[in-house]
Amino acid sequence: MTDQDQGPEESFVHLTPKGPDDAADTQADLDREMAQISADYAGSGRTETQPRLDYAPYRSSILRHPTKDLHHADPETIELHAPAFGERDVHRLESDLTVQSGGEPIGERIKIRGRVLDGDGRPVRRQLVEIWQANAAGRYIHKRDQHPAPIDPNFTGVGRCLTGDDGSYEFVTIKPGPYPWKNHRNAWRPAHVHFSLFGTDFTQRMITQMYFPSDPLFALDPIFQSIVDPKARQRLVAAYDHDASEHEWLLGYTWDIVLSGSNRTWTEGDSNV
Repeated sequence: MTDQDQGPEESFVHLTPKGPDDAADTQADLDREMAQISADYAGSGRTETQPRLDYAPYRSSILRHPTKDLHHADPETIELHAPAFGERDVHRLESDLTVQSGGEPIGERIKIRGRVLDGDGRPVRRQLVEIWQANAAGRYIHKRDQHPAPIDPNFTGVGRCLTGDDGSYEFVTIKPGPYPWKNHRNAWRPAHVHFSLFGTDFTQRMITQMYFPSDPLFALDPIFQSIVDPKARQRLVAAYDHDASEHEWLLGYTWDIVLSGSNRTWTEGDSNV
C-alpha cells in the first residue's frame, strides 16, 4: 500500500520525542546577538575591561545578575565563620593533579605556570591559588554534571598551591576538554581552568577562568564574549611556553594574573560557571 492509498485515519507522521533543549535558541541566534553587541561596543568609544553582568546572550545572567547596590561587610565578623588556612595546610603535591589518585589520568599532560601581580607589577606573595576543571573528556566529578562523557577514576580535577616570594605559581594537570551546557541548543564551553585566589582574608577571594590559545569555540561562547573588549578577553588566554614544556613529558603554558589596575584579570564576581 502506498501513502496515496491510505485514508486519513491510516496516514501518520513519525514524531521524535522532544528533549528539554529542543525549544532553545540556536547558535546562529546567539551569534547574531553577540555580533550586534560587539558592533555597538566598537562604535561607542568606551572601554570595558570587565564582563557585563547582564549580557543577554548568556541567558541566565539576565535572571541572576546583581540588581542592588553592594553593602559593606564587617571583615572581622566574616572571618569568624570563614575557612582558615596556613602554609602548613597546603602540601606541595596538591599542585600536581596527575598524582592524586591510584593511577595515571587519561589525557594530555600540561603544566600551567605564571605569577600573581598587583596593578603596579609587584608580586603577591604567599597567595592561596586553587584550581578546578573538567577532565580530558569534558566531565566534572559533580552530581549535576550528567552529560554522557566518561569520568576518569584517576583524576579529581582540583588542586592548590601557595605563590612564592616572586608571586609565582605552578600546576601540573591534564588539559580539560570542552563540554556542553544548557544556555542554548548545541552550546559548548571552550576548554578552561577555573582559578580561585585568596588575599589576606576570605573577603578578598576572587574567581576567574583561564583559556587555551586558538580555541575555535571562543567566538561562539557567550561567557567569554561577555567581556566585550577584545584586548581584555585576551588576558584570559594563556600563552604556550616552550621553556615550560618538558621533553617527552608535557606541554607548558604561562598565564599571569593581575589583581588590580586597568590591566587586571577578569573575575567572575558572583557568577558560578
